[in-house]
Amino acid sequence: MQLVIGGAFSGKRKVVKANNGTFSWVSAYEGDRVGDWEAKWENGSTLVMEGWEKWIASELQNDENNDEIRRGFKTIFKTLLKEEKNRNNRIVLIMLEVGKGIVPLHKDERRLRDLAGWIAQDAVSVSDEVDFVWNGLSKRLK
Repeated sequence: MQLVIGGAFSGKRKVVKANNGTFSWVSAYEGDRVGDWEAKWENGSTLVMEGWEKWIASELQNDENNDEIRRGFKTIFKTLLKEEKNRNNRIVLIMLEVGKGIVPLHKDERRLRDLAGWIAQDAVSVSDEVDFVWNGLSKRLK
């Protein structure tokens, strides 16, 4: 599994497309749910999942506590890892880095920022490769 992380409009998609072949995209920006990967992942393709901050935000609306939400995403990562090995195809997670910059004033926005950071750390721990993208440049961190 590979994690590609960086700021908004930093070139993450471009980096992913340059380094892989055929894709199956699951995108919260296109209205996909995180669980749609099962139906959308075509054989022989790289599964790319993006929009994690939107999926996290939707979990915040369910009024769960932070630990429950984080456990749920850890379970998703474990399931994806297992399926990546079963299918012998790559998975790329594209995550928006939201921890740099101004701390939001609104409590709910800070909670989203905190959860996104913790879940990104969980994604790093399960990923074989981690790339940070800034201004179209990619740097391998792991």
